[in-house]
Amino acid sequence: MRSVAPGGFAALAERPYSDVLIIGGGINGLATFRDLAMQGVDVALAERADFVSGASAASSHMIHGGIRYLENGEFRLVHEAVTERNALLRIAPHYVRPLQTTIPIFSTFSGVLTAPMRFLRHGKGKHRERGAALIKIGLVIYDSFSRGGGRVPRHTFDGRARSLAQLPHLNPGVKYTATYWDASLHDPERLALDVLRDGLAAGGARARAANYTAAIGAANGRIVLRDGVTGEEVAFAASVVVNAAGPWTDLVNLAIGDPTRYMGGTKGSHIVLDHPELLAATGGRELFFEHKDGRIVLIYPLKGRVLVGTTDLEHDMAEPIECTEAEVDYFIDLVGHVLPGIHVDRTHIVYRFAGVRPLPGHGDLAPGFVSRDYRIEAEPLAGGTATVLSLVGGKWTTFRASAEHVADRVLDLLAQPRRRSTKGVPIGGGRGYPTTERARRQWLTAFQDGIGLERAATLLDRYGTVAADVIAALAEDEEDAPLETAPGYSTGELRHLARTEGVVHLDDVLMRRTSLAFIGAVSAASAAEVAEAIAPVLGWDAARRRGEVDRALAAVHDADPTWTAAADASR
Repeated sequence: MRSVAPGGFAALAERPYSDVLIIGGGINGLATFRDLAMQGVDVALAERADFVSGASAASSHMIHGGIRYLENGEFRLVHEAVTERNALLRIAPHYVRPLQTTIPIFSTFSGVLTAPMRFLRHGKGKHRERGAALIKIGLVIYDSFSRGGGRVPRHTFDGRARSLAQLPHLNPGVKYTATYWDASLHDPERLALDVLRDGLAAGGARARAANYTAAIGAANGRIVLRDGVTGEEVAFAASVVVNAAGPWTDLVNLAIGDPTRYMGGTKGSHIVLDHPELLAATGGRELFFEHKDGRIVLIYPLKGRVLVGTTDLEHDMAEPIECTEAEVDYFIDLVGHVLPGIHVDRTHIVYRFAGVRPLPGHGDLAPGFVSRDYRIEAEPLAGGTATVLSLVGGKWTTFRASAEHVADRVLDLLAQPRRRSTKGVPIGGGRGYPTTERARRQWLTAFQDGIGLERAATLLDRYGTVAADVIAALAEDEEDAPLETAPGYSTGELRHLARTEGVVHLDDVLMRRTSLAFIGAVSAASAAEVAEAIAPVLGWDAARRRGEVDRALAAVHDADPTWTAAADASR
């Protein structure tokens, strides 16, 4: 396995030039990096914080075709998204899996006449609830996009009696349910790291990536990069600069001397609940439905918790990105709307997160009607000969396709041919992943020595076939032991992640290399135990460990405006 090597800034500073410099280490920047590395392009990537720590870390954990985009008329995007969803089920089966989704419906014909008018008026006008007829039309169109290669079953419709028999906690006023299949994304951050790992492996010395490295300006036609740890700066030269900074795209362009006004992102927040009764009430399905204000929302069982989201609010990038108390009230209300017999309050919340979607500027267009499609804008770099390509838009589901489009533009500018397509190429731990029970047993039998069958199965589920490298590392770690505060992980496992996956700070581990933050397993005690486990690898002394714990706790609760360090210490 090729490591996501730490100390990436040093590699950029040692050779401060490449054919392409990508600014932004979210999923779209990483996928573009992987694609270009596979073409043999000399490519470098700089991410101002940790890899996949911005907008890409605030997703609803779904790979979906976007059925609701049909009412916006985005048929091209929906077709591409369904195609990419089906492909990801094949090339990343370790993290992307079929997800049964049920829509509770409370009327029959409502919205059939008003929906087209709202589309023509860009979301303005009186909203009417989407009824069964309108949803049926959408699902028929949606299913049609999966023909000739579909990987999931077609939708079904049920009446009230059958719906309540299947999901007895549903609002008894339900008239129908529609059930269709999309795909879940169990570990977005880990899939993104697999994408990065693949790029590093494909490119060898011609592919370099650095986290905690910010593009802060331009000088003499070069991009000035700053090491976020040491403050060291270097002027980096490239023929093509790809700005994949998501909602920060305009801010990056301003910093490098090319002011733009491409972006107009909206904020989406989520809460994660530890609520066994609510978890059971979902029946293992995602509930995807229209709330009273017309916003499409979700209740989604994941990792033994329940994810509830999401909002769609205008946001100023100069302001904190938080899940506000008003949004929490909204989420509690929406659960009560569809599952009225189940009590939910703030004591059930174990994690909040929020992010800004990298949407284009949209004036007075209603947020729900802003296009989720993407485009590429090209401008010359001020004071130099390089071209700056800015990716405007983009979403998790279509990351491979959008990266391919960006890479093709880059290859045209470099006058280089495409060597190979990324279509059908397995990603990371999806390579050789056992998708049948027989194949799974064979894989586990081959790798269970020294750790046991149950532990091997956990690691396979957590990392895909990359688990083989984790298991090999555990065999060499004589001090490996389960964490006392989070026994699902072990000290040797965390040391391996810190050693091979570019970890710089403790929150990198708690929030992105593991699921500890998501499931609500981060406390002052658990953060301290993880810090102690990985300190020998990262060279942290006692003072550094204490500082990292304080930083990590603040980062984990960054989206929660009610959190205080004192309150956390009392847990």
